[in-house]
Amino acid sequence: MIDHWRRSALEKAYLDALAQIPEQLYPSAEEHHQTLQTLEQIAALLDGLKAKVRTAFLLYQLGGMTHAQIAKQLGVSSRTVERHVADALFHCYQLRYREN
Repeated sequence: MIDHWRRSALEKAYLDALAQIPEQLYPSAEEHHQTLQTLEQIAALLDGLKAKVRTAFLLYQLGGMTHAQIAKQLGVSSRTVERHVADALFHCYQLRYREN
């Protein structure tokens, strides 16, 4: 049930993002499917993180925000954001290489 909910939420966010680009730049059906699979894998990797750690990581990696901008948004110090991003990277690294 949670996986179905997560997939629905990811697909909605992806479709919302696609709505912002010109139709001629839309991905093919195969690219669309691959993108959703990749997003699901990322979401699964980040599931074990605390909410602020996950948010800081996503804002930094995908949102292009600086540590200072994220700190202001989350109400924490820049140093805390640095630790959150490092913790998230380490978490992903551990999961990635533990499985292989």
